[in-house]
Amino acid sequence: MATLSPIVLILGSGPNIGQAVARHFGSKGYKVALVSRSVKESESTDKQLNIPSDFSKIEDVVKAFTKVKQVFGTPSVVVYNVSASSLSPPDDPFALSYSDFNKDTTINIHSAFIAAQQAVQGFSELPSSASKTFIYTGNVLNVQILPRFISQGIGKSGGAHLIWAASAAYKNRGYKFYYADERKADGSPKYRVDGDAHAELFWNLSSDKEQGPWMQTFVKDVGYQKFD
Repeated sequence: MATLSPIVLILGSGPNIGQAVARHFGSKGYKVALVSRSVKESESTDKQLNIPSDFSKIEDVVKAFTKVKQVFGTPSVVVYNVSASSLSPPDDPFALSYSDFNKDTTINIHSAFIAAQQAVQGFSELPSSASKTFIYTGNVLNVQILPRFISQGIGKSGGAHLIWAASAAYKNRGYKFYYADERKADGSPKYRVDGDAHAELFWNLSSDKEQGPWMQTFVKDVGYQKFD
């Protein structure tokens, strides 16, 4: 049943970023749809919808959007907080099996593309006052090599390009697209990221009326910072 409350759809609802974003948006009056392999549909409430899904299957992404629309309505904020990485030897990246590479790139790129495609279809149905924001949780791998993470690096680079292209293509329609990458104050990578810092950034991005810098490198308690 549709609702007048705004809806955030969080694809990848892990215990750090996913849950922090859910709490933050929920506290602001949003209804929350959580999608992951571990959530239990039986634990859904009138304010939180749990949708078990496997992001290595792109059809599961479509099913998640369909379910949210049936139960809550069309989401105005979509967070793609999913990542996959199968480690390779640092001196032999092509030792990684194609099966693992294919699974990782499906999750990091293909399912993200389907999610963005579904989000855009939904945004077109929403009133002009709706947020219409899509956020991809990224990291430094679109601009830096970490030898053991070739599949994730290719995936995040693909995701970053997807967001960059979308931020330009849909800007005039009022749709916002962001690639979020938490950093340390000096701009170096932050490997133990802060869920609450992500939640605050995501809230601010969703509340902004216009598209900001698509690559949101940010620092906890500071916000967006442009790094070379």
